[in-house]
Amino acid sequence: MQGEDEKQEVVNKLIELTLRMAQAVVNSPDLVRVEAAEGVSMIVLELSVDPDDMGRIIGKKGQVANAMRTLLRSSAAQNGKRVNLEIIQS
Repeated sequence: MQGEDEKQEVVNKLIELTLRMAQAVVNSPDLVRVEAAEGVSMIVLELSVDPDDMGRIIGKKGQVANAMRTLLRSSAAQNGKRVNLEIIQS
């Protein structure tokens, strides 16, 4: 079983990964925000971006968002966690 410090470290890594991916795609990287809510078996990441960048972060047919989710799931699975990325309109 992981200690609280290890769990928080995993959450922080996932937040940082999400921030870096989102900031690389959008036109206003300073407006990217990520918040995490950790449950017993899943981490929920809430990503908010500038409304003008919403199309960029989702991508054609959701390809960018799906790619981000895939990378996050892979990273979380290495640490025995599950993650879900929600893109929130701010």
